[in-house]
Parts: sequence; C-alpha cells; structure tokens
Amino acid sequence: MKTFINLPVKDLGKTVEFFTSVGFAFDPRFTDGNATCMIISDDSYAMLLVEPMFQNFTQKDVVDTARSREVIIGLSADSKQHVDDLTQKAIAAGATELGEPQDDGFMYMRGFSDLDGHQWSFIFMDMSAVPG
Repeated sequence: MKTFINLPVKDLGKTVEFFTSVGFAFDPRFTDGNATCMIISDDSYAMLLVEPMFQNFTQKDVVDTARSREVIIGLSADSKQHVDDLTQKAIAAGATELGEPQDDGFMYMRGFSDLDGHQWSFIFMDMSAVPG
C-alpha cells in the first residue's frame, strides 16, 4: 500500500524550492502549475496542491495553520545526526523550528513548520533500545 498525503500550499514554486533544499525530489509526471508530487520514499508521497486545487477535494475550509494544526507529519531518519542534518536544512530554507529537540534515549525527534505552517517531524528510533 502506498501513502499519499495531500497538503494545501500558497506558493507552489516556493514550496518546491523549500523541499528541494531539504533534500526531497519530485515526480514530474504529477507536477503542473497547480500541484506537485514530492517523493518521501518508495511508498510515500506528499501531493502539494495550491489552495484552490486542494479546495476541489474537500467541502471544508482550508485550515489556517497560523491558528490551528491539521496534522503532524512524522518522517523517519537513519540516525540522530540525520535528524539534525535534515532539520538544519529545513531551517536554512525558511522553516521555523518547533521547540527543542526531544531525546528519549530510544527516540530522537525535531519538529518544524514549513513555509505554509504545516508541522513536520524528523524522527530516529533505536528499536533495540525501546523499553518494554
């Protein structure tokens, strides 16, 4: 099963530039002036849609991410250093870091808001150290 996360964006060009800076690639077959398909992994994608296009798929209002949170998207990383590297790239590209890094020993996580206010987390899990 593949996962497609659909997110509204205000400026598709700036969004593509931002996520390219973080290290993501895009599938040109699903990219036009209204949307792009960001490749997260072989089985996970984020469809980034300009707000009017996103609105075609829902009867509800687009969430004002300055006031509300619609979702937190967590992506796995290969190590704590990988979490730090990805987060630093996001911040350098214009993201806002959300709080301090969370280190629970077996899990290390850092969160940020992208240019449109969507909340993302990069997470490293050391499964051999999970309690219980």
